[in-house]
Amino acid sequence: MTASAQLETHYQDRGRRAREWHGAGRKVIGYFCCFVPEEIITAFDMLPFRLQGRPGEPIDQADAFIEPMACPFARSCFDQALKGEYAFLDGFVAPHSCDTVERLFHIWRHNKPAPFNHLLNVPHMRGSGSEEFFRRELEYFIQSLEEWLGRKLDPERLREAVRLSNRRRAALRKLYALRQADPPLVSGTEVTRIVVAGMGLPTAEHLELVQEAIAEIRTRPQAETAKVPRLFIWGSEMDDEAFIRLVEESGAAVVMDDLCTGTRIFWDDVPETGDPLEGLAERYLKTRCPRSYEGRTGTRAEDLENRFGHIGRFIREWRVDGVIATIVRYCDTCELEGPDLREYLGSRQIPVLMIEDDYSTSTLGQLRTRVQAFLEMLA
Repeated sequence: MTASAQLETHYQDRGRRAREWHGAGRKVIGYFCCFVPEEIITAFDMLPFRLQGRPGEPIDQADAFIEPMACPFARSCFDQALKGEYAFLDGFVAPHSCDTVERLFHIWRHNKPAPFNHLLNVPHMRGSGSEEFFRRELEYFIQSLEEWLGRKLDPERLREAVRLSNRRRAALRKLYALRQADPPLVSGTEVTRIVVAGMGLPTAEHLELVQEAIAEIRTRPQAETAKVPRLFIWGSEMDDEAFIRLVEESGAAVVMDDLCTGTRIFWDDVPETGDPLEGLAERYLKTRCPRSYEGRTGTRAEDLENRFGHIGRFIREWRVDGVIATIVRYCDTCELEGPDLREYLGSRQIPVLMIEDDYSTSTLGQLRTRVQAFLEMLA
């Protein structure tokens, strides 16, 4: 079976490898968001499993525990837990990435506790003392795992885990670079499957499959295609290919993103410092998420450049024609970030379509109409 076919299998059945791992007596730790250092979990010889929802399924149990006007992604994940879909988890870790996830941690722990449960306190403010505070939080996380497992963490194993994760980050950046070509050598739909599949795989296994998939993609014959608009996707959780596929079927190429399930995971390496916790604290606090706040810099234009300059670089280097900003309903952090992002893109004459959805595939028909109208404007 080719690497692409294996990744497709893991994408379609995302808990498959975790169930095998758990069934073999090895531990699986489920976690939310981009702020939990997977390297620490890997260094303890456990499988880090990024929690995901099911956009194609109704939320019919979680609403008995958390109000329906809360984040539908978080509610969907908890709904899956209540239905037994995460029975293979030996541990559950949530960062204070947003108030909904922090609150859900307590609801989850009370109603569906795992053998190990931990809340990671991540600073919202970036500034003096933030990295040291977060470093101490990581020390506490490690101490909690050591007490639960009954063994100490070998610092060298943590350094090895950092190096391994950095190798996977480098491989994923190479995968994304294949979309700089015109036409792109790989679709945004396939890239989404490859990245999301890795959220349920051991790092070493995903790294090998990504490297093999890149080699396969480079040897494919490239068919002549008409020039289509090149789009950038901004938002939070997009752990299903459905929307990306809709955009590409509508006549565009999704060539780059700024997503919690995209570049935010892997674009920046962990500095390989003498103290691995120092490098981990520095790298994970740099995660570009609307929930984090940096002090304002200079003029309004300078402040926007400080916050969104990485998006501007992506747009230039991937030759983007337009941006679609997707906001999961009730996500206050993204809702508040949206107007500033629109202003930044407008100052650079980049067309943008703002979409709010409810983390459900049931709305794709309505979204298709809006996407098609946007693409007609770009033509």
